[in-house]
Amino acid sequence: MPTQPHAAPSARAQELPRQLGLFSAIAVLVGTTIGSGIFRSPAGIADKLPGPAPMLIVWSVGGLFALCGALTLAELAGALPKTGGMYAYIREGWGRLPAFLFGWAELLLVRAAALGAISITFAEYTFRGLGFDPATEPYATYARFLAASALALMATINIVGLRWGSMVQNVTAVAKYGGLVIIVLLAFAIGLPKTGGNFTPAVPPGSFSVSAFGLALVSVLWAFDGWADLSKVGGEVKDPRRNLPRGIVLGTLAVIAIYLLANVAYLSVLTIDEIRVARLVAADVAERLVGPIGVTLVSLTVMISTFGSINGSMLTGPRVFFALADDKLFFTKVASIHPRFQTPYVAVGLAAALGIGFVLLRSFEQLADIFVTASLVFYILGVSAIFPLRRRKDWDPSVRVPLYPLVPLLFIGATLFLLVNSIMDPGARLGTLAVLGVIAAGIPVYYMTVGRKANSA
Repeated sequence: MPTQPHAAPSARAQELPRQLGLFSAIAVLVGTTIGSGIFRSPAGIADKLPGPAPMLIVWSVGGLFALCGALTLAELAGALPKTGGMYAYIREGWGRLPAFLFGWAELLLVRAAALGAISITFAEYTFRGLGFDPATEPYATYARFLAASALALMATINIVGLRWGSMVQNVTAVAKYGGLVIIVLLAFAIGLPKTGGNFTPAVPPGSFSVSAFGLALVSVLWAFDGWADLSKVGGEVKDPRRNLPRGIVLGTLAVIAIYLLANVAYLSVLTIDEIRVARLVAADVAERLVGPIGVTLVSLTVMISTFGSINGSMLTGPRVFFALADDKLFFTKVASIHPRFQTPYVAVGLAAALGIGFVLLRSFEQLADIFVTASLVFYILGVSAIFPLRRRKDWDPSVRVPLYPLVPLLFIGATLFLLVNSIMDPGARLGTLAVLGVIAAGIPVYYMTVGRKANSA
């Protein structure tokens, strides 16, 4: 299938200065990925797969798929170190319409849902740390407003300058990773000797089915999501042909390692049935280990973690809106660069406004499901762009994905399985079809607006 012709990249996108080094690049990926998922998702995953072995296996499989995606993305990012990341790969590989649909989905579904889900978790752990139950009123309502306020603050920081956003990302990434390491060490040193671990029976009757595994894997991929976000600031990374591939792969490996260790740590302290009802599992583990002070310390860790993820999502996501507008596929005003701070301030403000709207109207579970379903479609398109791009004579990546084409095909096949599984499952079908319907609605919008202009040019 030949790609559609497209214009050369505009000069404006190159005006965003390259300020992120390798450590900051890794911090963007780690800090964006480790957010609410590892602290919030284990309960739902254990409910779908109520056995120690199925639970650990689904996390391992999710890590493998994320790594396959990251290895493929490393080649794409090294060859096309552009602002927008996945948007640029889809546009170069498949043309303007798929790229427009990616921006459309980011605008209406993905970015707002991600920001909303992460900020809600931040707010709920904040109230839990203060001794209030965020599941009861009036604290449930207060948590929504705190989440919205966090989004507004992070937008302001990222408008003021990339250096400020990068500094917040570096500090919070180190703090959240260190906090998880402490939880793991305490669980192994204190919890494991007391309980002997809650790893048997490994596969209790009824703890595994293909459908449940697929739905649990969606939740796991929500927790791993972020391995692609570094590419969105590809136009602002120093020495990108070297630092982008390294940052993507090293950051993804670091996340996989700490996630697997954290789940083993949870099972070292709590039974699988206790994890199933542990809405804030890390806090419950810490309380079991060191008492009420553990809840406070873990709540602080999760607050820092999710705060950093809000910042990371606000740092990376608006670059898609910026690239979309810079390619004349969206309102050109959104591609404006602040004359003083040199940041895409309109795009950042737009992302914040959408996130605040979602956080006030949807629950965490609704937001997470919307985000994952919409993201899966474009992960397939973005990763599969490697196939047409490799046929280009001018293709010159700084690294190449190992075991090509097996690695990208494994990721694409797994992602397609998740989409089909979500459509086939009665409990998830309606929501999945609704998200796909919103994406498909972008096709006539494209042909009535920017597509018509391009065809008449």
